[in-house]
Amino acid sequence: MRLGSEERDSFRKELFELGFDEARFTTLEPISNTRLQEWVELGYHADMEWLRNSIEKRQNPDLVLEGACSAIMLGVNYLPPEREDASKQKRWGKYSLYLDYHDTVLKGVKAAGALLQEKFDLGPRDYRYYVDTGPVMERGWSAASGMGWQGKNGMLISKTHGNWLLLATILVRLDIEPDLPLRKKNTETRSGDRTELGLLCGKCTRCMDACPTNAIAQPGMINANRCISYQTIENKGIIPRELRKPIGTRIFGCDICLDICPWNRFAKEGRQMLLAQRYGVVDLSLLEILRMDMETFRETFRKMPVKRLKLRGLLRNACIVAGNLRDDKEWLPAGMEESEENAFYTSVTEALKDLASHDESMVRVHAVWALYRLMDGVRAAELLADIRANESDATVLEEYAYWAAC
Repeated sequence: MRLGSEERDSFRKELFELGFDEARFTTLEPISNTRLQEWVELGYHADMEWLRNSIEKRQNPDLVLEGACSAIMLGVNYLPPEREDASKQKRWGKYSLYLDYHDTVLKGVKAAGALLQEKFDLGPRDYRYYVDTGPVMERGWSAASGMGWQGKNGMLISKTHGNWLLLATILVRLDIEPDLPLRKKNTETRSGDRTELGLLCGKCTRCMDACPTNAIAQPGMINANRCISYQTIENKGIIPRELRKPIGTRIFGCDICLDICPWNRFAKEGRQMLLAQRYGVVDLSLLEILRMDMETFRETFRKMPVKRLKLRGLLRNACIVAGNLRDDKEWLPAGMEESEENAFYTSVTEALKDLASHDESMVRVHAVWALYRLMDGVRAAELLADIRANESDATVLEEYAYWAAC
């Protein structure tokens, strides 16, 4: 069955009504797969072996859904409204200010699947869907569909929504008239150019220049080993010492290379029909997080992306933020006078000292680092003397040894 442009556009309107801000269609012809292979071969995927193991399926959609003809690419704008204290939002990756989009957007994708069955006489085995989780080329196919282009920061950039689209994919055994990819002004669109990297970025390198850890190794090629988002979310262990200071005030994720993109000036707050906001999380104080127990963590981040970090991961990240307080006072309570500031640092120090005895060695490592960053080395050593005497974990002892040698 062939779905022509008129039926396709009618279906697109129904997808918008379900809550999607973008709905585009593309063929499953090969796109630029060499970048993914090169990225993995360079080790830029860090320890995300599931990416290495899924390359063949990503390059050959027939291995995911035999006989698939088309990809339906769906986008949800997740740009939150600007707050008076917008700087607080920068502490958290914007997508984390909602209930987990993998769950809420999935409801819309399932409804889209039901529409496919109802309108085009398909069965449940004639399509397969993913919300940013499957072995599919979300950004490449989105670019091929004309939803946007892959920018030098590696993200899909939209002329309408900037950098703020969450992507979902439906592979389907239905031949759908494809949408055209974007192209540069006054140039012909050639099949080999439909996913041209940095298509409308021009000479701009703001995203690359702004990254404090130099994670963008080359245009469109992100070294996850150096990426703040990877380190504060995907890394379940110790964050390399050299990256802790550049993480700065960010406690979960990072939007630096997205925020700075000039194309965001056209972006407006999304409709959020498929999102459930939890913006209040940005009002958590650093001390609240450093003192957080398991029950409070579960209640605060119930059904949110932060929950998969687990409490130990959040405490680790909070220690890094605390260790950077003297470089960037963004986490200090607003309007604090100098005398109050000293009391605040004392409270943070006490919380970190408690975390230096935490059950998890991963937390202890970063608490020790933070205390040495906040205090004079001699004072930190005195404060931690009894705790260090009872320490037996090699990774924590190595942190102590590093500071002793400084």
